Amino acid sequence: MMWILIIIIIVIAIALGCYKIVDSHKYWIRKGVVQGKPMFLLGDTWGILIRKYSAPELNLQLYNIIPNARYCGIYQFLLPTLLIRDPDLIKQITVKDFDHFVDHRGFVPTESDPLLGKSLFSLSGMKWREMRSTLSPSFTSSKVKYLFSIISQNGEQFVKHFQEQDKDVVTVEMRDVITKFTNDVIANSVFGFDCNSLKEPNNEFYVRGKEATDFKSFRKIFVFMGSILIPQLIKLFKISFFSEKMITFFTKIVKENIYSREKHGVVRPDMINLLLQARKPNFKYEQSQSLPDTGFATVEESEIGQDQKLSKKDITDEDITAQAFIFFFAGFDSVSSLLCFMSHELAVNQDVQEKLMQEVDDTWNECDGKITYEALMSMKYMDMVVSETLRKWPNAIATDRICTKPYTIEPKSPNEKPLRLEVNDNVLISMYAIHRDPQYYPDPDRFDPERFSDENKSKIHPYTYLPFGTGPRSCIGSRFALMETKVLFFHLLSSFEIVPVEKTQIPIRFSRKAINMSAEKGFWVGLQKRATKI
Repeated sequence: MMWILIIIIIVIAIALGCYKIVDSHKYWIRKGVVQGKPMFLLGDTWGILIRKYSAPELNLQLYNIIPNARYCGIYQFLLPTLLIRDPDLIKQITVKDFDHFVDHRGFVPTESDPLLGKSLFSLSGMKWREMRSTLSPSFTSSKVKYLFSIISQNGEQFVKHFQEQDKDVVTVEMRDVITKFTNDVIANSVFGFDCNSLKEPNNEFYVRGKEATDFKSFRKIFVFMGSILIPQLIKLFKISFFSEKMITFFTKIVKENIYSREKHGVVRPDMINLLLQARKPNFKYEQSQSLPDTGFATVEESEIGQDQKLSKKDITDEDITAQAFIFFFAGFDSVSSLLCFMSHELAVNQDVQEKLMQEVDDTWNECDGKITYEALMSMKYMDMVVSETLRKWPNAIATDRICTKPYTIEPKSPNEKPLRLEVNDNVLISMYAIHRDPQYYPDPDRFDPERFSDENKSKIHPYTYLPFGTGPRSCIGSRFALMETKVLFFHLLSSFEIVPVEKTQIPIRFSRKAINMSAEKGFWVGLQKRATKI
């Protein structure tokens, strides 16, 4: 009899668990929101788990569940998420009513990872406001120009490596060589650490960078998925996204750097120096009106970032380490992705590349081969090409917001009713899908820099171009990323033409093994030497 009772209890427990799971997938139905057909337990994310879809493909599929709706309901496993499709509603949530949607949903518990937990991306509420206001003065155009000479030297070093090879065409996998460039840029311009990863690929900065951005590793997939399914367990055992060795390495580098500079009065034009300046009470947000900005995709800092009345956060060594590390993490992966996709597009769109090379040559001649920040930022076609690359291949697939105060989305059509969002409800904006929406970008799969010409860019519907996010929580490093991209391609196209090779995958297909936007077969191109300039 006892065994029968135990079996009955187990069956009832399983039945109640199944009922709860099924019921959780009716969250949006109860609120009158149209949703798709979530799979039991896995929700709408099942396609990634069984590798039927890549992450970008899944985002595009979910975006098109209800093509004409302003929003629709989806489920990340059991987590109800409102996918926003309407540009006006995106503006409303991320800008006008930002106070209701201040925070991101952290993809790992902040208690589990000290570097991520103190980074600007992970901070919430007033802690985020204070840190954003404190850091924003370090990311203006004048401060980014401060780093220009270092990045330009890294660009020259990168190109020189291939010039020294005795080949007319050097076949390269761009992800491999570009991450070495972005690693050297971040190591040099952020940490004050000189390295040449093309010649010394086993230097610890590069090894740690590869480890940090390996999104196919079991550890990262486990922590990422576990933070959605079993966040309490991840938090209880403090399972970090990054290894202890990595955390120790970057903490030691930054602390020794700070100690040496403060003790010996060393001043170096890099990000550590800017962050140390941010400690000073008179360090203010000052945007130069005389400098050209970094381009159409540049994110304008919000009032929060420029607010001098907001109390400044006292920046500790740990804070500086966290911001420097997340900058390294984003620069190593996100910027390298932009550079790889742009290389691919230039290789397969020779007419675009020829026009860009002509502008590079004209600028090179005007500067007598010594590029300046002002000359680089004045290159209109370069900016058009970079802008279109970011349209087709944005730096992030999607961004989220958490509802921090109850909020009601008012109806705008007869088939809508007021939608009340509760505290902790999750909202998702898919930049990748919006950028591929033909109502905003006709023939969206075509690479066409003319979309961003002086005549056409004013026609782009507001809040349909979001390569670095939108609103006060947009990417603080957009100027740095754009400058780094333009610097590299100026130097590269001055000496080489990028050409397709046998291994070039046309069109690119996404890897279904990665949780980010990654090419299935890599970014193979040829670097063909150009005639020497006279």
